[in-house]
Parts: sequence; C-alpha cells; structure tokens
Amino acid sequence: MRRVRAQTPRSGKAGLPRGARCAPSYNRRLSSFRAAALSFFTDPTVWLMIVAALVSGGLLLRPVLSGATQGGVPPTEVVRLMNREKAVVIDVSEPGEYAVGHIVGARNIPIGRLEVAPELPKNKGLPVVLVCASGKRAAAAAKALQAKGYAKAVVLAGGMTAWKAANMPVEVVATPA
Repeated sequence: MRRVRAQTPRSGKAGLPRGARCAPSYNRRLSSFRAAALSFFTDPTVWLMIVAALVSGGLLLRPVLSGATQGGVPPTEVVRLMNREKAVVIDVSEPGEYAVGHIVGARNIPIGRLEVAPELPKNKGLPVVLVCASGKRAAAAAKALQAKGYAKAVVLAGGMTAWKAANMPVEVVATPA
C-alpha cells in the first residue's frame, strides 16, 4: 500500500495561502474593533469617570501629603517615642490651658519662654515632642528648637484635640482648695 501525504499549501501571513485575501468577516470584525476602541476614548462619559477617579484618589492622598508637610506625628507614634526612645514631652500652652488637661508627664513651657527655659533637656539627641491645643503653636516651637540644635523635635499632629480623640490619658492639675 502506498501512503499519500496530505499536501499543505505554502502559506504566507496568517496561515493563508499566498495570494489569498482575508475573509470579509475578519475585516469587518477588525474595523468594528477599531471603531469601538476609538469610541471608547471619544466618549465623554469615560473621560468623566477618569476625572472622577483622579479627583477621588487625590482627595484620599491629601491627608497623607499634608501630614508629611506639617511634620506632625500621630498620637500612637508619640506613645512609641515616649516608651521606647524616652522622648520628652513639652506642652507649649499657657499655664491655664495646661492645667485644664495635658499629656501625663509633660513639662509646661509656654512658647514665650521657650528660648530661655532651663527645663529643656540637656541632651539634644533625645526626641522632643511639642504639644499645644491644636498643633499650630507647637509647630512654631519645633522650628525654634530645631534651630537651637534639637534635631528630633516633632509636633503632635492635631495637638491635644487629637490626643483626646485617640482616647489617650490626660492629666488634670488639681487646684488647691
């Protein structure tokens, strides 16, 4: 018995014989795909969704970026600094504000006396956490201390308001009766 081999035509591109053209249905599908791709990018609804996604992403990143520029640390980080690195907490509020409530173990040095205060730590390598009611006065105090050589001077982000919101312990000075 003689074996007959099936002959395959010599093919060019896409497995078609040389000189053969694509089926018309293939060309129609390709052109409809191109039209769909172009209509996707020209559809105003798609662009509206892209803009909405970018805006919402920016709004989600805003607190992270603003926290990085303010240089404040959250209350949990302050607790870690106090426990692990023996950070000194300085409350730059006025004595009346300090008496109403302050972080346990914080020293009260009003911002006006900060430049000449003997209560500042002698070791400038220790972390110093500055606190006030909202964090604005503490930010100015941190800049002043950094200029004096306290490289690890940081601000409690959000001040005592954030500390109380995080349910951290607050000490109140008892007034003598």
